[in-house]
Amino acid sequence: MKRHCFSLDLKEEEKLITEYKEYHTKVWPEIVESIKDSGIINLEIYLIENRLFMIMEVNDSFSFEDKAKKDKENLKVQEWETLMWTYQKSLPTAKPGEKWMLMEKIYEL
Repeated sequence: MKRHCFSLDLKEEEKLITEYKEYHTKVWPEIVESIKDSGIINLEIYLIENRLFMIMEVNDSFSFEDKAKKDKENLKVQEWETLMWTYQKSLPTAKPGEKWMLMEKIYEL
C-alpha cells in the first residue's frame, strides 16, 4: 500500500469553510464509489484555519492518470468538483487550474 499526501487551501470566509465541512459530513455516494473504484483504500482530510491536508492510501493498481481520466468521464464527479471549487482556492505556487498539490515526504520515523 502506498500513501500520498496533498494540500489545498479554502477561501478565507468562515461561512464557506463551514459549508465545505458540512459537505464532507455527507459526501455524495457516487463520489465515495468513484474513490473506492479507483483503488483508494483510505482517504482523510484535515483542516487548520483555511489549509487542507489530505492523506490518500492506495492499492498497487492505483494510477493518478487512470483516476483523472475516469473523473473527467464521470458527470457526478465533475459536478462535485465544480461545487467544491466554490470553496477551494489554489495554493500560491499552483499552476493555473491546479487544485490538490502532491506533497514531498521529507521525514519518517
